[in-house]
Amino acid sequence: MEESNNYGHQHPLLLIVNQDQLIHNQSDVTDCSRCGEKVSAPCFCCAENCGFYLHKVCAEAPLELNHPFHPHHPLLLMQNAPYSDGVYACNFCDKKDDKFVYHCSCCELDLHIKCALFTFNVAENNLKELEHVALQHPLISTENGDEKLKDAAKCFGCWEPLAKYTHFSPDCGSNLHEKCAKLPFKLNHGCHRNHPLVLQFSIQQFSCKICEEPDENFTGFVYGCSPCKLAVHIECVSASLDLGVEDKNHEHHFTLFPRGSSFICDACGEEGSYASYICCTCNTMVHKKCTSVPRIIKSKWHDHRLFHKYFLRIEDFRVLNCIMCNDEVSTDHGNYYCSKCDVIFHVKCALKDKDSYEIVENEDEESADVSSITKVLGWNDAGEATVLEHIMHIHHLTLSDRVSEYVNKCCDGCLLPISNSFYYCTQCDFFLHKVCVELPKVKHVWYHHCQSQLVLTSNEVFWCEACGFLSNAFSYKCEDCKVRICLPCIIALTPGSRKYRGHKHSIFFYHKNKGGCVACGRDFNGLWCCKECNFSLDHKCYSLPITSHHKSDEHLLSLTYHDDNSYSESHFCDICEERRDPNFWFYHCAICDTSAHVNCVLGKYRYLKLGSIIEEPKGMHEHPLTVVKKIYYYPNCNFCSEP
Repeated sequence: MEESNNYGHQHPLLLIVNQDQLIHNQSDVTDCSRCGEKVSAPCFCCAENCGFYLHKVCAEAPLELNHPFHPHHPLLLMQNAPYSDGVYACNFCDKKDDKFVYHCSCCELDLHIKCALFTFNVAENNLKELEHVALQHPLISTENGDEKLKDAAKCFGCWEPLAKYTHFSPDCGSNLHEKCAKLPFKLNHGCHRNHPLVLQFSIQQFSCKICEEPDENFTGFVYGCSPCKLAVHIECVSASLDLGVEDKNHEHHFTLFPRGSSFICDACGEEGSYASYICCTCNTMVHKKCTSVPRIIKSKWHDHRLFHKYFLRIEDFRVLNCIMCNDEVSTDHGNYYCSKCDVIFHVKCALKDKDSYEIVENEDEESADVSSITKVLGWNDAGEATVLEHIMHIHHLTLSDRVSEYVNKCCDGCLLPISNSFYYCTQCDFFLHKVCVELPKVKHVWYHHCQSQLVLTSNEVFWCEACGFLSNAFSYKCEDCKVRICLPCIIALTPGSRKYRGHKHSIFFYHKNKGGCVACGRDFNGLWCCKECNFSLDHKCYSLPITSHHKSDEHLLSLTYHDDNSYSESHFCDICEERRDPNFWFYHCAICDTSAHVNCVLGKYRYLKLGSIIEEPKGMHEHPLTVVKKIYYYPNCNFCSEP
């Protein structure tokens, strides 16, 4: 042991040079007072045994560090980061800390002491200083659930998996590929001929000059040019040096075409500004990332498989609006389309969220039959099934369009009144809209984040996750989390281009739009909107029935979008007798000249069939309840005699 200066501590410090001395000196596991990590030799300890320890490398860290990866400003060693809570995230390893920090106030760069000194040695090519750091070969695995390995699964330099390349051991906390430790400090590259690109820390969001993808990590290394204020991913620099690319999704070889001019990628339709790859056979030019665009995917936004194609005939599509963003898709460039439906997607939309799709590897394998129609027994000249068997009913169902004969009937699938074409059972009182019959028995939907599929179910009372109503309509149930979504919501939240009753233009579903619903006036995220006029409709109001019965009127009440009634300047609801806003939708009887709120007509339990039994009516009553038509005086419970 050697006595040394105290490095700001009130007592003298002793240098411990080997681990045996440290173990003999320690009474318990201790941490370094500067970096907060478990102390190891060589280190300094307090001569008065007050529990103060410092790694030797932390103790001797310079108060000011001129780091090659941050050349324009010095890094100052500070006891706490200059933030209100003193907590910072290291721009190299991305881990949070409240101990000593190397900080640049101009760029808001923060580095742990060890990260700053480790990367300094890398920058200075002092690899001998890193001999104590063992190298590992790519055998690391995170599949066994080890949390430590999960944290160490990414390289701090390029954020690619450590398992791809030989890397420095994660045990020392320096999770860095050997290849990233040997990156050239400066290089001349075709993507930027004005100045050399310099290896530096990533400290702000940027769009890569080569791949044009945004980088939001604020961590790791990038190649940048400070005078021109541009940056490039280090993996893109390496990838752009590949002169040729072969990919199983394309039958021909792609060749690098390193010109600095802009181009439109034939695979995705997006602009590129530097490195393109060309297929001379197909006469296509694509981004590097688009050389491996999946040929077939299964998306949560559509029931069928989607195929990628470079060019489509415009006459094959009635509507060229992307299902997800509703902007027009150009058939001059690549897109995803459904071979069974009139549906098309931008490539960037279809692949934007990795959790919303899965790649179909075997394109020869037929997709599973997910139709809820088990057998068709008859067809008409228009190609429609006239008699069929369905998984949700024991008898045959027959197609009909005689709506006027069943004005008081509701669809047993969505519990909305019968309208347009429908199927009915000749043996019992069972009806299904044509659109409800044709729904698949399993679905993936974009707004449910479980990976498990949803399965069509019926005859169970549940709370709908999407609209919040108590219902026993048909529903889709998640096999993992047991969440249920009612059929009206499934239909109303299925995107596309549609004609809506009473509106002259097509409407589109915007899942991120926030605005006021024309029917109820409330603000929602996710609306059916018209591009031509100020029309927006929430999915709950989208499902409102056109007509409905109510005991207050002997006639059918019609859903009305405007108030032409002049009998009252106050606009009252004839059911609850409260004031009614004439700007919002309501139900009206033209014969009796009565008007009522939508909720007053449809009621709180609009999606419950009469005669349904609620076994566990939580928050309503302690005994099972049967759904009946509302009567003026509530009867007493047969079990407890309470109302």
